[in-house]
Amino acid sequence: MLVRLLRNPPAHLTDVARGGDVVQLRARGRETTYLVSHPELIREVLVTNQRNFKKGRALERARLLLGDGLLTAEGDVHRRQRRMIQPEFHRQHINRYGEAMVALTARRVARWTDGQAVDIHEEMAALTLAIAGSTLFGAEVEHESAEIAEALDETFTTFMRTFYLPFGDTLLRLPLPSSRRFWRSTDRLLASVDRLIAERRANPGDQADLLSLLLRIRDTEGDGLGLTDQQVKDEVLTFFLAGHETTANALAWSWWLLATHPEVADRVAAEAAALGNRPLTADDFASLPLARMVLAESMRLYPPAWAVARRSLGPCEIGGYAIPADALVVMSQWVVHRDARWWPDPDRFIPQRWRDPAPDRPKFAYFPFGGGARMCIGEHFAWLEGVLVLASITRDWRMSVAPGASVTTHATITLRPRGGIPVTLHRRS
Repeated sequence: MLVRLLRNPPAHLTDVARGGDVVQLRARGRETTYLVSHPELIREVLVTNQRNFKKGRALERARLLLGDGLLTAEGDVHRRQRRMIQPEFHRQHINRYGEAMVALTARRVARWTDGQAVDIHEEMAALTLAIAGSTLFGAEVEHESAEIAEALDETFTTFMRTFYLPFGDTLLRLPLPSSRRFWRSTDRLLASVDRLIAERRANPGDQADLLSLLLRIRDTEGDGLGLTDQQVKDEVLTFFLAGHETTANALAWSWWLLATHPEVADRVAAEAAALGNRPLTADDFASLPLARMVLAESMRLYPPAWAVARRSLGPCEIGGYAIPADALVVMSQWVVHRDARWWPDPDRFIPQRWRDPAPDRPKFAYFPFGGGARMCIGEHFAWLEGVLVLASITRDWRMSVAPGASVTTHATITLRPRGGIPVTLHRRS
């Protein structure tokens, strides 16, 4: 059933959800799927009754690529790894990466020229890959990071072509040209990561990049051991993929909204300019509230992770509906983020709605990073990166789109712009 849904624009889900807060979806020859669209019922699945659910089909298949990283691991394995890694993602640790985020942004835009036409989604994908590589592996292996990024992009592109096909796993194992490309790029990717892990094991030093931290952490509340090389590799691939793909999409959609609302872009530019011409830092985050509101509103309208799925381990009840064991329960950010019950004028871009959020709005009326034990561990990293990139670029550049131009959504694992987002760059005086 999800295959059919995913081949349609996400707006199709909004139409389906109007039938109720729990909608049963059926397709001949396929499993029954339940679309849950009320924030309190979503809380039941992700938080209150989370132990009765495991990850959905998308993450099950992603394990082929990501192994047992935080995104795909289950049960005790997930809890142990989350317990060990969580402290490294606290705000005070993540803030140290702000300088690299801003420096790499400046390096990227230094290639731009006034009046140049670019695909801003492509630009943001390249930028967030560079940031992920720097924070994961350190500036001293920038060339290695670029090779890993290229291999990762090849692997992910091929993987996505088969991801939602019923026998996608089988297709990847057949001697097809696309399958050969997938395994060739995967082998290249894994070999590079293996080499970096071996080198860092041999010469640990005192680096502060995430790879070094993953190699140093210990399960102080459990067995006292660290992560194996395979576990480190799985986490590196997970952080690299999830840490760049979702942020690239969030930034690309933000630029689309700012390009089509130039008055908002001018206010974001003025906010950043008030801090001076120096490079921004993590300490400036609190002084950039409008940039944060733009990013929040962008992720409301175009959530990078547009749906979350869980599979029931046993029979349960959701909103008065009996859910059988092994049923697929889907919760769509696209649907809930555009529900007029929680969001007045839901389809309009109104960053100011975040200045004084409605006190009676349920928590899970907005969940771009998921929720519960599987909530995205890199949430603060994403907020910091998104705000610093938006503010740094908007201070010096504005973007325009051709009259009448439109961009459509492409719902894969993440919500990408179909065919990219073409904009024209204009240097601010």
